Amino acid sequence: MDTSAFQPIQGMTDLAVPEVSLWQRLEADARRTLALYGFTEVRTPVVEQTAVFTRSLGETTDVVQKEMYTFTDRGGRSLTLRPEGTAGVIRYALGLGAEADGARLYYIGPMFRCERPQAGRKRQFHQLGVEAFGVPNPVADVEVIAMQLHLLEAWGLQGFTLDLNTRGMLEDRPAVTQGLADAARPHLGALCEDCQRRFATNILRLLDCKKESCRQIVAGLPPTTQFMSADSRQYLDAVLTLLQKIGVPARLNPQLVRGLDYYVHTVWEIRHGALGAQDALSGGGRYRVTLGEKTFDGVGFAIGLERAIMAVQHDQPEAATLATATPVWLVSMGPAALAANLDLAQTLRRAGRACGLDLATRSMKAQMRAANKAGAATVLIRGDQELEQGTIMLKNMADGSQQAVPLADLTARLAAQLILKQ
Repeated sequence: MDTSAFQPIQGMTDLAVPEVSLWQRLEADARRTLALYGFTEVRTPVVEQTAVFTRSLGETTDVVQKEMYTFTDRGGRSLTLRPEGTAGVIRYALGLGAEADGARLYYIGPMFRCERPQAGRKRQFHQLGVEAFGVPNPVADVEVIAMQLHLLEAWGLQGFTLDLNTRGMLEDRPAVTQGLADAARPHLGALCEDCQRRFATNILRLLDCKKESCRQIVAGLPPTTQFMSADSRQYLDAVLTLLQKIGVPARLNPQLVRGLDYYVHTVWEIRHGALGAQDALSGGGRYRVTLGEKTFDGVGFAIGLERAIMAVQHDQPEAATLATATPVWLVSMGPAALAANLDLAQTLRRAGRACGLDLATRSMKAQMRAANKAGAATVLIRGDQELEQGTIMLKNMADGSQQAVPLADLTARLAAQLILKQ
């Protein structure tokens, strides 16, 4: 049978044990850490009206122009699979009215971008992100950066670096655009095709080009702060000073702009050496988005979970072998024993103990093979004789020893041997 038609779509993958156990651990660590800072979870739809993204992210961004999965539904509406999380959270916050002011929200879930799949970058990928709404404030920016580093440390990551820059205020944008255009125009013919298009549509994206020939040209351009107001430069200085105050090392990177139009003031990226040439683990920044008649100021970040998994597996090789709880396995010799073991299994499970059993009363040999495959440390065996005597045979899979145990003593024996973690 040809199963090729039933494989996942290119750039989209299945997740299962044992890897999914690591995903679950990272998600649980994130929820605990973010709660310490007063953040609560919001789960927005994976499909939104296309305007939610075009109005929030900017018509000239690569995400909008080249990467979104957009389609027309049966009602003639233009819909898009969410390419990032911030726009949907802002759309949700729009419905909160005044309650959105000061809201602290986080999200975990799948995003979709139609781009070339590569290591740690899928067409369906997963992000964890946070949004803290409030007027521009260097202290708020630094708190969110510190929280992000706290989270990475909770995951056991080491050796990551923080790059930081400013996009300045929206009022700076015309002067920045003109200043960069004047500086880059003599080199226009040497820029790649994408950068020549960006020169006319979104010149800041020149600074973000990954092609080495363009990077060499960009390195010779003046920093964007040269064209910004004194207020914007002072805001950046305040962020850097506060980071130093709390012991967070940050590298000022004049070429860092981030790829979305909504950013203002502080922007940052965190890099990790395990990710190769494309070493960005996560990014964030302060933004201003107008949706409907309301303008949202906020600061947040997003972490690509596929890339976080790669980094964790690099820094903690043992994390790749995280397993689920070792089960007790029940072996039933005959229908009566199976019925009794099914009842016992439910009792053990309700007591918090992982438990498995064969549901078809196969041979003893087949059931023991199943116990081995499940990684059971202990097997409990029952047949007609054990049912009559009110006992159960407890077998230690490590050394092969076994002993008849009264049912009344079973729970205590399991706990005493630490067969399972409670």
